[in-house]
Amino acid sequence: MQLGVRVCVAILGLFRQGCLSRARILPHCSFSSLPRQMSKWDSHETCSLPSPQDKPRVLITGGLGQLGVGLAQILRKQYGTENVILTDIKKPAPHVFSNGPFVYADVLDYKHLRELIVTNGITWLVHYSALLSAVGEANMALARKINITGCSVVHTGLHNVLDLALEHCLRFFVPSTIGAFGPSSPRDPAPDLCVQRPRTIYGVSKVHGELMGEYLHHKYGLDFRCLRYPGVISVNTPPGGGTTDYAVQIFHDALSTGHHECYLRPDTRLPMMHISDCHRATVEFMQTPESQLSLRTYNIAAMSFTPDELAQEIQKHLPHLKVTYSLDPVRQTIADSWPMRFDDTNARRDWGWAPAFGLEELVADMLRSIEDMRVSQGLPVN
Repeated sequence: MQLGVRVCVAILGLFRQGCLSRARILPHCSFSSLPRQMSKWDSHETCSLPSPQDKPRVLITGGLGQLGVGLAQILRKQYGTENVILTDIKKPAPHVFSNGPFVYADVLDYKHLRELIVTNGITWLVHYSALLSAVGEANMALARKINITGCSVVHTGLHNVLDLALEHCLRFFVPSTIGAFGPSSPRDPAPDLCVQRPRTIYGVSKVHGELMGEYLHHKYGLDFRCLRYPGVISVNTPPGGGTTDYAVQIFHDALSTGHHECYLRPDTRLPMMHISDCHRATVEFMQTPESQLSLRTYNIAAMSFTPDELAQEIQKHLPHLKVTYSLDPVRQTIADSWPMRFDDTNARRDWGWAPAFGLEELVADMLRSIEDMRVSQGLPVN
């Protein structure tokens, strides 16, 4: 091969890895470090999936966040404790180790992730590592590093797990979000397919993930699956920097101080979901045969409410609750660009999705669960 051709091939490889611009400023990024999974991307080979009768072996990245531990519990009950491995870079609570396999793993460490997949015979990969909306806007460089690109040519976040899923023909799930829509999207309701154009780095990273996964599915047969989650409400994990986190914090405040200061306007309507519905939707979606799926990215919906409507429902149980409003301009702007409701007609038709929790059931369950938790911790209940 002539020198000019070799250079062109190397540059094309860099471009396809999304590293062309960074290669000019990162002296340690050499051409020799790149050919990680180019053979699969360059070939006409497609994935050959395991028999549907086989028990999946599941790896969950970012497993200590709001969703990972609960999903692992459900999957372990169905498929066996040893078949579901949690990973994260955070230190887990002691009970996490006792409930099943946990491995320290960074999504930016491609080599280690690959070793985990090969050694444990992984067939499903659930990628939960990400920074949430408000945190991402406060630290855009970190959000881009974790959610999309990574810190170097060979260590990327989303691209790492996509490459590994493609190489090993995994069933690959990554969540998306209401944040994947923007101010030019239809808001009431937002359909599965429409103009998105989000204005947060969190949303941009999610659209990037949706499109990359769908491209690899259509081009190479990757079994890519994605759900756009509403705001997820859970008692188990404290608020972590999301725009919808007021809908978790208000329950804690109601049972501790009796006062909640909300950072959104009282009439800000957003789609929401109880975490148990979120987990169930994810498991049911992952279990659905490919032949039933008309899309690779679906909306899922349960309820939509405003801070005022949520407060009124809580006050039916706790009349003393007082709610005041002190707007956070960043989070309010984000919320105003998001859908007020999701259209999840396709999920209901294709794989039978149906939520179990409405607003009344959500409020009753959250208050009961948080009260029990406070009592068990010896904390006062207002």
